[in-house]
Amino acid sequence: MTEQPKGELVCNASEIQLKQALRILIDDYPVAIVKDSMGEIHAIGDTCSHADISLSEGEVEGCKIECWGHGSQFDLRSGEPLQLPAYDPVPVFAVTVQDDKVYVDFTNVLNGAEAPTFS
Repeated sequence: MTEQPKGELVCNASEIQLKQALRILIDDYPVAIVKDSMGEIHAIGDTCSHADISLSEGEVEGCKIECWGHGSQFDLRSGEPLQLPAYDPVPVFAVTVQDDKVYVDFTNVLNGAEAPTFS
């Protein structure tokens, strides 16, 4: 018997195309579920740390996502900005993929960025 992964079921992995992002809301908090160029799935805060712009609408290349507003780029693994004008990281959440299902543990922020509070 397979153990249930920790976290919340957010989508199926097959719903996300390669080099694309899916925007979801958890208690009104936007999260981007991103499939990078290698097919690995990441979960990051969906709001650019420079401006109130959705990262899931940006371009994914390699293991980074670019904010379409001002060109800031973020590493999907660390949340760190790779390109100005952003200088603060976005939260990166723990992800488990099991049987095509994507689970995100919103209580586990992997990079120490400011975490959302959920009710």
